[in-house]
Amino acid sequence: MRGDTQRPMLAGSNTTIGVIATDAVLTKSRACRLATVGHDGLAREINPLHTLSDGDALFALGTGASGATLGMMTLCVMAAEVCTLAVVRAIRAAQGVTLGAAYLPAAGDLG
Repeated sequence: MRGDTQRPMLAGSNTTIGVIATDAVLTKSRACRLATVGHDGLAREINPLHTLSDGDALFALGTGASGATLGMMTLCVMAAEVCTLAVVRAIRAAQGVTLGAAYLPAAGDLG
């Protein structure tokens, strides 16, 4: 934003992969839509998202165990919300990593 020169990023170094699973009955096209809407939840917490050097991907599935087909509006809102919560939980659960002499802190290490 200040016009600083970008630092190169390693391909795949910021990839986020996840699954949205429900016990609702889903068609293939509705599962595809849930996966698409789930990316909205990722974008609420991850910035930037979908850069040229990552491979962000979400998959969705419905087991059909409930025997019900919920409204797509409800499922889509829930899909985006659970993706947001999953990112927050992952950030809170992360631990710092030591690589040789370098220490890469997690969010919790930063105080």
